[in-house]
Amino acid sequence: MNDFVWLHYTLPRTTWFELSTVERQALEAGFEECRQRSRVDGAELTGSFHVRGQSDYSHVEVWSFPSAEAAFDHWSRLVAAGYVRCFDYANQLGAADPAAGQNERNR
Repeated sequence: MNDFVWLHYTLPRTTWFELSTVERQALEAGFEECRQRSRVDGAELTGSFHVRGQSDYSHVEVWSFPSAEAAFDHWSRLVAAGYVRCFDYANQLGAADPAAGQNERNR
């Protein structure tokens, strides 16, 4: 696993639902190209989950990236592809805790 974890929360905007099926499919294809580029660059999608209960978002993706810059590049590609027009979102980026790794080795 990479040293940086990115949590990406989403909720479709009304705009997304107002698009035709063809328009949504075209945008989804563009978003998937962005994701694939990130995978080629070393990112890993480690999970995709539906959020239930008390949350502002309906979906979360968990990614790992080799660097903070790689996560930023991933997000920049999605923004350029029109992602923020279609989804409300929140992003969190965290670095691996070196002390946690040390603790795992000492068990």
